[in-house]
Amino acid sequence: MTPPDERRRLLAIARAALEARVRGERAPAAPADAGATSSGVFVTVHCDGALRGCLGTVAHEVRVPDAVARLGADVATEDFRFAPLRPPELPAVTIELSVLTPPEIVTNPESIEVGRDGLIVEQGHRRGLLLPQVAVEHDWDRETFLDQTCVKAGLPASAWRHGATIRRFQAEVFGESSQDA
Repeated sequence: MTPPDERRRLLAIARAALEARVRGERAPAAPADAGATSSGVFVTVHCDGALRGCLGTVAHEVRVPDAVARLGADVATEDFRFAPLRPPELPAVTIELSVLTPPEIVTNPESIEVGRDGLIVEQGHRRGLLLPQVAVEHDWDRETFLDQTCVKAGLPASAWRHGATIRRFQAEVFGESSQDA
């Protein structure tokens, strides 16, 4: 569990990087003393409550503050699903971080728990990932969550039933709008 002061610091790193990118400035590096923990992490951005970007990594080789600084900048302009953020939008932007546990192979899909587990589905060169909160936000059951993760990978929805590899992970999720952040 990330202590509240570290949560605030990570969110500040993400905010500084995002705002610098949007303003065309050089994003600051994460402070060297900002923690040594390595983990997968995702940075999600909402503007007036609507999703405006989400980028991340499942790799656990990079310090979380370094990953947050890079992803905080990139999410402002590099999520191909959305137009780049613009300076007038900054006051309406909120940032959410998801710090991931290492992914583990799922041998029994019945063991997946909606709301706790995030999913990665892989088959061939295709891979899709959905964070745990996505299934809750859309009120999906386990099968729909698996189907939608396959669709995110560009696979048929039923690929998880036909040889695709399923991995799960958990995420500690906190954001600027969180009471304890």
